[in-house]
Amino acid sequence: MAFVNTSVAGDVAIVTGAASGIGQAIAVALAEAGARVGCADLAASSMDETLARVAEVGGEGVAIAWDVTDPADATRAVAEVEARFGPLALAVNAAGIANAAPATELGLEQWQRMYDVDATGVFLACQAEGRAMLGHGRGSIVNIASMSGSIANRGLTQVHYNSAKAAVIHLTRSLAVEWIRDGVRVNSLSPGYTWTPMNKRPEVADQVVEFAASTPIGRLAEPVEIAGPALFLLSPAASFVTGVDLLVDGGFCCW
Repeated sequence: MAFVNTSVAGDVAIVTGAASGIGQAIAVALAEAGARVGCADLAASSMDETLARVAEVGGEGVAIAWDVTDPADATRAVAEVEARFGPLALAVNAAGIANAAPATELGLEQWQRMYDVDATGVFLACQAEGRAMLGHGRGSIVNIASMSGSIANRGLTQVHYNSAKAAVIHLTRSLAVEWIRDGVRVNSLSPGYTWTPMNKRPEVADQVVEFAASTPIGRLAEPVEIAGPALFLLSPAASFVTGVDLLVDGGFCCW
């Protein structure tokens, strides 16, 4: 038996936001590591690329349509994955949106939409996943937050995004202490600037070079570089880790 057990082979997992970016990279990494993966996003039809990549690494995945703002969808999505693969053991909540606006011009609708997806959506996902895992007596959840939940990014006007991600971090801590005695660990992972669709938005295009220059490592992360830390948090190697927010930011928050 391995001294440090990093295996997730045979486990059943679900990943929201799996159609692209960090969610896709984590879904593929889980499949490559031997987990059977429910790949969830707003439309199941958007999952073709992800499922193709899962197949390329010899994994097994299924496309799941899931609107994270809908509690009924969360319950159905988890039930669908369990009906296909068996008891849910692992979950990564990566679905999210991002946009920018000066605080004085930020409309309530734009504020609310950010919170509906990035904060409430994570809670509803955790709630459905947690109900299943608590019933099985084991599980591990990783919520994708952001370093923006711990800092105010220089040059970006995104008070709604930053505060929603801060909510995810504290939601994670709160669920961690509530569920750990029943066998379910909950952690968050906070990426720094990463080559995802969010950092290909027009409003940040002129700042990407500055993002790289202002990161100690000197570049943006590739999505796969976020997947490795997520796998660690999900695996038995992190069995004594819960309620942690793991910064994966190339040293950005050291400044």
